[in-house]
Amino acid sequence: MAEAHQAVGFRPPLTSDGGEVELSPPLLQEIYLSGLRSWKRHLSRFWGRTASQASRHPGGCVVCFVSMGGPDLHTHVALRLLLSYHGWLLETHGVMSSPTKTWLALVRIFSGRHPMLFSYQRSLPRQPVPAVQDTVRKYLESVRPVLCEEDFEWISALAREFLKLQASLLQWYLQLKYWWASNYVSDWWEEFVYLRSRNSLMVNSNYYMMDFLNVTPTPVQAARAGNAVHALLLYRHRLNRQEIFPTLLMGMRPLCSAQYEKIFNTTRIPGVHRDHIHHLRDSRHVAVFHRGRFFRVGTHSQSGLLSPRALEQQFQRILDDPSPACPHEEHLAALTAAPRDMWAQVRKSLKTQAEEALEAVEGAAFFVSLDSEPAGDAAGDTPEPSGDSAASLDAYAHALLAGRGHDRWFDKSFSLIIFSNGKLGLSVEHAWADCPISGHMWEFTLATECFQLGYSADGHCKGHPDPSLPQPQRLHWDLPDKIHLSISLALRGAQALAENIDCHVFPFSHFGKSFIKRCHLSSDSFIQTALQLAHFRDRGRFCLTYESAMTRLFLEGRTETVRSCTREACSFVRAMEHQEKTDPQCLALFRLAVDKHQALLKAAMSGQGVDRHLFALYIVSQFLRLQSPFLDQVHSEQWQLATSQIPVQQMHLFDIHNYPDYVSSGGGFGPADEHGYGVSYIFTGEDTITFHISSKKSSTRTDSHRLGQHIRDALLDVAALFQEGQHLKRRA
Repeated sequence: MAEAHQAVGFRPPLTSDGGEVELSPPLLQEIYLSGLRSWKRHLSRFWGRTASQASRHPGGCVVCFVSMGGPDLHTHVALRLLLSYHGWLLETHGVMSSPTKTWLALVRIFSGRHPMLFSYQRSLPRQPVPAVQDTVRKYLESVRPVLCEEDFEWISALAREFLKLQASLLQWYLQLKYWWASNYVSDWWEEFVYLRSRNSLMVNSNYYMMDFLNVTPTPVQAARAGNAVHALLLYRHRLNRQEIFPTLLMGMRPLCSAQYEKIFNTTRIPGVHRDHIHHLRDSRHVAVFHRGRFFRVGTHSQSGLLSPRALEQQFQRILDDPSPACPHEEHLAALTAAPRDMWAQVRKSLKTQAEEALEAVEGAAFFVSLDSEPAGDAAGDTPEPSGDSAASLDAYAHALLAGRGHDRWFDKSFSLIIFSNGKLGLSVEHAWADCPISGHMWEFTLATECFQLGYSADGHCKGHPDPSLPQPQRLHWDLPDKIHLSISLALRGAQALAENIDCHVFPFSHFGKSFIKRCHLSSDSFIQTALQLAHFRDRGRFCLTYESAMTRLFLEGRTETVRSCTREACSFVRAMEHQEKTDPQCLALFRLAVDKHQALLKAAMSGQGVDRHLFALYIVSQFLRLQSPFLDQVHSEQWQLATSQIPVQQMHLFDIHNYPDYVSSGGGFGPADEHGYGVSYIFTGEDTITFHISSKKSSTRTDSHRLGQHIRDALLDVAALFQEGQHLKRRA
């Protein structure tokens, strides 16, 4: 999701004064250290899995250790060979060939009956380094639709020069890293795209996840917080014991689970030139913010995890506490929304003067914000909300993405936000993991707090309060005078950034995944092609389009870019905008565009994408101080449309037939370009698609609501090309 913003905004690693950051250590040493870090992670996971199995069978640690060596090694080798097969990706949806059936049967045999979360980690293949000639060819193909003839010839000449003079040397270093480290690109992606970015995390790096769209299980704020916090900590408990079942793509192919390790007890610590991610093995408290005050709330007693009702009692105590915020304490968290260099300098003073309070926040399992205002109050259940209902959703999204600039601790891996009317949501920092990871946790949380924990008839958590619990601990900040100005500057910058964001959220309920399935098309490719039509109508031109795809088929894989603005998509859009083309002709072009998008998506997922390879080549050139006009040009491009689909991964947790409103409504992220859009979407059940659009109010070229209307019209126009979709447009 928000990684689109960081990726498309990636520039050479510069300091705030414009000078180059010294890339130290030298490249060969960096590759060596990258591999060393990989092996340390492998050993940590090995011992973690051993300890987890031993905890289930006390006294069996030696047995666990022996069982994971010897014959088990051969199993992992065989499974790794099997998981290197990608032929299943290339098959027609719903059709499985005999080789794939045989492969699937063998995978199930070698996987064992009860795989744990990290069971497949040692068996996952490494992400391949594509042939550099193939990457350059695909890149040129992707920019052809958006460049004039003269510009295309110019970039083609740069590409030929790159292939002739520099490509082989840069590729050699990547191949070396491929053989030594777990992943040739992911650690550099985290380092240079996220941790070295000096921009504010708010809007630029964070993204949000919404509550149920049309229902709120209870209006009692403290009760919703109690159940949600308890559900999140249940998820953490299952995570620590590796009881979360590994994610299987299309029910067949396991995905890498490495990103799950840092969901909880994790904080991004600011540095002058680079940040670092600080992760604790455990944390027995959450940090809570309410009306400008910070509290430490313990989550465990001697008998274990506090009950939802006990947690509700603690949150209610905070809500009832009449004590005011201390001077400047109210706006302290705005520092986490400041440029990273500034926050790093101020944090040094804060750590000296208020170390205990700072450690309580940064060492918390996660951050909780009890907002004093309602959100999402007017969201109706009509197919196309309007007026107050639509404005309410937009304000709800804005509150989750930016808040008021000082009521979120943006450094935390995620912040749970509970509004005064019981609505809730997440604000997630992006460096530690990608959206499917937090989305998996969020689905579990929503399903557990509603269907497993539940609420009493009066809206409170079930069970009884615990009067013996000590009061939540108020955190006290001894703020030196010299940081008062920094807080004021940070607040002013955060508020300006927040006020400039234009959010628009709407559920499109004229049709959804079921209709697209009946058309025998990929739902994601259907939407991406329709988005090209909508954006062209909005801006009158084509632009580079960023769609995030995952590479977790490989060990420690993260994401790849699908360049969705293809020649085929452009041909379809032009046909739709010219009256002489008939519906059958437009439909034929639409199918070609969808097929092309599917091919690009599968290539990205199987490690044959364009952008991560070009990124890694660029980083090598920076280490070698080797100037490449071609790579410089690639990383100066503007992507004015950044898109992402939010996958629903655990539909078995929800009963969409009996409780159709109890499904997550997805989330969104900030725009990637000053004059661009951020668009995310989620298929809610079978007949609704919820869109989240963002843009900058300062741009005279964009308007989130205008693009939203174009998306509605484009979807209906595309549906009308199909015989069974014509009545949808007439009805709309």
